[in-house]
Amino acid sequence: MLHHRGLINGVTADRYWDQGDDDRDFKWNNYISRFDARHTDLMDRLAGYQNRIFAPLDEIAVLLGLPGKMGMSGSKVWQQYQHGEIKAICDYCETDALNTYLIYLHWQRMKGVLSASQFDEETKMVESVLLGAEPYLQEFLAA
Repeated sequence: MLHHRGLINGVTADRYWDQGDDDRDFKWNNYISRFDARHTDLMDRLAGYQNRIFAPLDEIAVLLGLPGKMGMSGSKVWQQYQHGEIKAICDYCETDALNTYLIYLHWQRMKGVLSASQFDEETKMVESVLLGAEPYLQEFLAA
């Protein structure tokens, strides 16, 4: 979707599309390649690039004790949009991004990028931001 919207809106992103033509360092480590370090698809990485063992990020979130989807899913966005429920869509997207970020933190800890104390510090920072946030984000935190 981002690629299509970029086309429609005339976005210039030459570095994003570089696959080593302009910078040899991008030959095997670029934003487009599935296996690069510049782009992380958590579902791909956690499944070891095996299509048959993909687990939806919602299920991973729940396994980690995170709220996961809270009454909304991507399959309902169009219907919500047709009913003018833009706020509900925005709320869903924000909580989806929070789930994804928190899963990413768990993955970074598992990889050894974050120590246990760094992981705790990051998750406490998220909690502190959510404490003073809108009710749906406080609901996310409580869940």
